[in-house]
Amino acid sequence: MPSLQLNDGESLHYESHGSGPPLLLVTGLSGTAAFWAQHVEALAGRFTLILHDHRGTGRSAHSQIAYSVDQMADDALQLIDHLELEKVHFAGHSTGGAIGQTLAIDHPDRLDRVVLSATWAGKDAYFDLFFTWRKHLLLEVGREDYLRSILFAAKPPAWYRDHPAELAAMTPEFIEERVPDLHCAASRLDAIMAFDRRAQVAQITAPCLVICAQDDIVTPPYLSEELAGLIPGSELRLLSEGGHFYPQTRPDDFLDAVIGFAGG
Repeated sequence: MPSLQLNDGESLHYESHGSGPPLLLVTGLSGTAAFWAQHVEALAGRFTLILHDHRGTGRSAHSQIAYSVDQMADDALQLIDHLELEKVHFAGHSTGGAIGQTLAIDHPDRLDRVVLSATWAGKDAYFDLFFTWRKHLLLEVGREDYLRSILFAAKPPAWYRDHPAELAAMTPEFIEERVPDLHCAASRLDAIMAFDRRAQVAQITAPCLVICAQDDIVTPPYLSEELAGLIPGSELRLLSEGGHFYPQTRPDDFLDAVIGFAGG
């Protein structure tokens, strides 16, 4: 996995697969490219697929900075520049969708078609409650319960009934991989709670697909409905089920949406 030296000297790890129109696929708060493992082969057959570990996660630098969505978007833009790409398709899930909105507003000439998956234009009382609770778990209870909270919320109950091994995977190695640094994790939570682009998303000119599962309790579908309503000409697609991690629980639906919308 190659590494990009960012403008401030820190490292951003990324990977590229396949050939075709460039597609930057950006994960959520977990920040690691591994979220997309089951999709790499299918997407790399149609696109030049670009993945990265967000700064503060995985194999990228665990920078002791004040994180923000603007900073995350700038890191992604530096990656696009590093790869000498004039314009990319963009698909971002959750926090990745917030990054996509930021790029589409601030750098409209750099994005082609945009998929905004299980994301939000700005927080509300429920969002604030949910992520304030998660930050409390992280700092006051511990990393294991912090991680269990997203396992509990990310996928439908029937998924865990049918995949019980996922609930037994909370090994020390898993915990260290997912939350390697408390400062980074806490600051990244602050970053998403501070994100609000409601006043600017109407400026987005790139074709946008907004997609979410109706049983998502992390970023409930009304947030996607609001976002789609604010972006002129956007398309809204609601899946009947799948939870917040529907790209993993309903991978075929996710792939069909991305490939159908972005082409390739």
